[in-house]
Amino acid sequence: MILGRRSEFAALSALLGSAAAGDGGALVLRGEAGIGKSALLEESARRAGGSGVRVLGTAGVQAEVHIPYAGLHRLLRTAPDLAGAAVGILGSPDTLPFRAASALLDVVSAEDTPLLITVEDLQWLDEASWEALAFAARRLSAERAAMLLTARDGPDVNRRLSGSGLAEVRLEPLDSDDSAALLKRVAPGLAPSLAAQVLLTAQGNPLGLVELGEAAARSGGAALSPGRLPLSERLERTFSGLVGELPPVTRSLLLVAALDDGDDLDEVVRACRLLEPGAAGYEDVDPAVVTRLVQVDDFRLRFRHPLLRSALSQSVSAVRRRRVHAALAEVLSADPERGVWHRAAAADGPDEELARQLTETATRAQHRQAAGIAMTAFERAARLSEDPAARGNRLMAAVEMASEQGDTLAARRLLAEIRVHELTPGDRAVYELRQEVFHGTRYTGGERLIGFAETVEALAAAGEAARAVRLINTIALRTHYSNPDPAVVERLAVAIDQMTAVHDDPLLPALASMIAPVTRGERARRGIRGLSAAGGTDPYTTWRLGLASATAGDSVMACELFAVAAVGLRAQGRLGVLYQLLITHAMNAAHLGDARTALALIPEGESLARELGEPNWLPTAWSAAGTAEALRGDVHAAADRAAATEAALLPYGRNPLLAWVHQVRGIAALGAGRPEEAFGELRRVFDPADDSYHPYTGHFLVAHLAEAAAGCGATAELRELVDQLTPAAEQGRGPALLAGLGYARAVLADSAAGYERALGEELTRWPFEQARRQHAYGAWLRRRRRPAESRPLLRAAAATFDALGATAWADRSRTELRASGESLRRPTENAAVLTPQETQIARLAADGLSNRDIAERLFVSPRTVTTHLSRIYPKLGIRSRVELARALRIT
Repeated sequence: MILGRRSEFAALSALLGSAAAGDGGALVLRGEAGIGKSALLEESARRAGGSGVRVLGTAGVQAEVHIPYAGLHRLLRTAPDLAGAAVGILGSPDTLPFRAASALLDVVSAEDTPLLITVEDLQWLDEASWEALAFAARRLSAERAAMLLTARDGPDVNRRLSGSGLAEVRLEPLDSDDSAALLKRVAPGLAPSLAAQVLLTAQGNPLGLVELGEAAARSGGAALSPGRLPLSERLERTFSGLVGELPPVTRSLLLVAALDDGDDLDEVVRACRLLEPGAAGYEDVDPAVVTRLVQVDDFRLRFRHPLLRSALSQSVSAVRRRRVHAALAEVLSADPERGVWHRAAAADGPDEELARQLTETATRAQHRQAAGIAMTAFERAARLSEDPAARGNRLMAAVEMASEQGDTLAARRLLAEIRVHELTPGDRAVYELRQEVFHGTRYTGGERLIGFAETVEALAAAGEAARAVRLINTIALRTHYSNPDPAVVERLAVAIDQMTAVHDDPLLPALASMIAPVTRGERARRGIRGLSAAGGTDPYTTWRLGLASATAGDSVMACELFAVAAVGLRAQGRLGVLYQLLITHAMNAAHLGDARTALALIPEGESLARELGEPNWLPTAWSAAGTAEALRGDVHAAADRAAATEAALLPYGRNPLLAWVHQVRGIAALGAGRPEEAFGELRRVFDPADDSYHPYTGHFLVAHLAEAAAGCGATAELRELVDQLTPAAEQGRGPALLAGLGYARAVLADSAAGYERALGEELTRWPFEQARRQHAYGAWLRRRRRPAESRPLLRAAAATFDALGATAWADRSRTELRASGESLRRPTENAAVLTPQETQIARLAADGLSNRDIAERLFVSPRTVTTHLSRIYPKLGIRSRVELARALRIT
């Protein structure tokens, strides 16, 4: 089944329909190599045959282009019962084309059923066959026959068709939707980042999509590295064959242009003259322009299809390619940023100085957020390395860049090339951590952190800040979720402090707060607020600053930074970071009680993690979704998510990530009115003897634990815990912990003064916690027979909980309100009827984004967005996007 081509098939159907009615005709399908002409011809022939039309076919063969009537003989051999006298007429090379055409028309007339004649590759038909077929085609109007021809672009075809009088249909590249659908068909498991590269490279060329898609599925990111696309023999023959007929000097010019990373014709000619002195001039590119292989505008040379560039580079020997790169490097001597790539490509052995320069290029690309370029540069630098330890370090850096892009295949391939015995202790620790993450065999927690601390200290002492920052960035999140020895944590934090004093990387204080949230959190949050206010940080840094805010207990700032970073990461195509951001954003939204936002973010984050082959983040996604479902009061959905998370994490043994399982179960039990069960689940997260102990997760759960304690009478244990956590709150000033302790103290005070003090705290950016206090005080007042005072508090609490999607809490506020003598109906949950993707699209549209903007953010087509919105409006009972915010109750 051919994707797209609706207008082309309509034209072909009209042609066959007219032919069946006795009004025959001819049509030429033309376009560039690989555009799908043959596939369309074959499908048309199949459909015609299926509808009772007889099909005869021929094709031009390049080797027979000088044999008169070779093409017509091939056609008649497919219909020996009709050929008759025509065979004898064509047997003479002196037969005039109009006589041959007349013989062909006799064959057509002899057939009682409708007839379709297919002619493939007319550019390679012998001249006699072409003239006869064109003559006959112009005279089919009175016949029940049609002729369908395919032709590749080129001067010979232009010459033939210009005076033929035959109708033409030009096949254009497939649109983005059909390209994506075709790629998904040929390479269904391809990671989104690789799929995006294939789509960009193929530019809608079906043959390119098929061949490159299959190559990428086999070889991962290596299949699409710049300058060495591994085209199959079929694709190489297709595109290289176009060049084979050009003059040698033109072929040389095109080869230089294919290996050049620029498009300056002057640059290409100068390099070609170095390659073959005196052989090349500007006019030598003209044959390639005439054949439509390239176009030249204002001395800018551009290939009409990128696959031709790749085919050219593969059509010559490695020695020849190195000579071309050496010539380009000499021409580009004044441009070291570009010249280093050509020097690297021209190198025929290890070169440590060149490897060092490429490493610097990779580091600059990394800072520019060009992860793909950085990966390629690090990998090439590793290939050129003379120092084994440097080789290993550069390969580890390439692994990191591949991981950021979501290219798991490339990351695993690069890991497999590393010789572990050559690594430094720090790189070996990172290597083992990467292996653990990629293969998911165990969770070693903080076992290796002492080695990391020693390496960071050594790098800091040696002044290698960039390598130290990269190492800390790799281990920071693992450190946060490992409950490591406090002494090791302090060593890491001190090493970061020392680097911060001499290095202005904005990530350093943020990473310090991820590793030591209590001792370094407050200072880091001040710095992050300043950077956020100033703006200008790149998307990756913004994401890491958001993550640092989250681990330091500031979910509000984290969510703001995540929302900004997501836009940039989407634009850069860094899906390997984006899915982590979406899942983390969802978890922090859930910590803020915002079930609506969490549930809108999870589907895409979870889907990307699966598509990229990153199962390690799925438990986090399930935990975030389970927490949001618990807030909504969907106990069964929350239980399913908790069970899935537990099943994934239990094989690793003692694991702080298990804290999320008890988070989900505890909040679900609390929302369902089972405070004793909730307290038991949540208390485990705070118990150092429990396998799921994790103090920093506990900082987000203090208020939930206090609410459960109030419901089951466990205030003595709560008081003890408050006393234990107070020093950390005073030192680190983490917003989540401060908010939780503020509510816990109100519960322990159990007085009007205590609740009023809690309500007086600044919580405008923590609406769930404000509503929780309003509910608790309102319920306290009602039970003391002060219903009039309780109602405003309970109404406000219910409204906030409803807006956040925390339905279980909103229902409890309504219950208390009814008990006070006032009823409040539950609002219509319009959003509940939407699918997760519809919800996401609806929220973005309500925020004012255009369909195209939404499509770019969600990696779908604008047409898909339009289709979803057309379904969303009737579901919500609205007519336009201006009503979406109200319908979704977005505040």
